[in-house]
Amino acid sequence: MSDTGKGLTPDFTPDFRKGGGLLPVVAQDAAAGDVLMLAYMNEEAWQKTLESGEVHYWSRSRQELWHKGGTSGHVQKVKAVRLDCDGDALLVLVEQVGGAACHTGYRSCFFRELKDGRVGLCSPRVFDPEEVRK
Repeated sequence: MSDTGKGLTPDFTPDFRKGGGLLPVVAQDAAAGDVLMLAYMNEEAWQKTLESGEVHYWSRSRQELWHKGGTSGHVQKVKAVRLDCDGDALLVLVEQVGGAACHTGYRSCFFRELKDGRVGLCSPRVFDPEEVRK
């Protein structure tokens, strides 16, 4: 029987021991339902996210904590967080400030689509990353 069946609060502790200390995180637009990106969190990123109300990730390529939108201003404000049944994956429902989740300037990191044998774009470009880096 689940804890919720007894009127108790279910455990909501991500298991960072799995996956070498990094858990996959799907960011989804809370209002529109669009999947915006996939990234990873370690315990430090998790704590910073909870403390600030804005999403923080762990950059696997740079090996450092990363405040999403810290440079571009396109931050992700947390609306809700969901933890999967195994405690080793997160879904973060966000308000995507500025409209772009992708560091390449697109609304979604999933901006390329293969459909009916053709490759095309399925997400608008919101900003030019070269302009933001200036």
